[in-house]
Amino acid sequence: MSFSKDFLRESVAVIDALDTDTIEAVALGLADVREREGRLFILGVGGSAGHASHAVNDFRKICALESYTPTDNVSELTARANDEGWDTTFSAWLKGSRIGSKDAVLVFSVGGGNAEAKVSTNIVAALELAKERGASIYGIVGRDGGTTAQLADAAVVVPPLFPNHVTPHTEGLAAVIWHLLVTHPALSRAATRWESLT
Repeated sequence: MSFSKDFLRESVAVIDALDTDTIEAVALGLADVREREGRLFILGVGGSAGHASHAVNDFRKICALESYTPTDNVSELTARANDEGWDTTFSAWLKGSRIGSKDAVLVFSVGGGNAEAKVSTNIVAALELAKERGASIYGIVGRDGGTTAQLADAAVVVPPLFPNHVTPHTEGLAAVIWHLLVTHPALSRAATRWESLT
């Protein structure tokens, strides 16, 4: 079997193992954020920062859900990292955004953040602040879900069925899952361009 066939076979197995009840819970939770006129703050580092930026567009344009990500403002992000350190880059941004109980955080992360292992510590600090402020927490994460899964109202954990490919399956399927979310009847408010042409 070629690597391509094998990787896609793995992807199908991971998709089949996803907890669809949790995905539904995230969709309904985010719809509730919109109904209570809250904002969605999307957090991710590395490839997940790219996901965050793309997802902000989709949640705003397709779902009419006011959304932001700190990684879209590289000037503020790097100033905070330079002046105050990496750990508080996201939590300080959330404080400046006056995150409150009507709002929500959505995390994209392979590990979900782990303070003890010193991985994605800025996500951990942001989640602790969000919890303190009463904001809802959602996630699309891999491995055991880390701090995100521990603190979230609902977190989709992409099952780590294939240890050599945890990162590509988690990051790849994060995009599939958030596109499912923005298409979900509970969230979608506008037709996407190509579908609207048919």
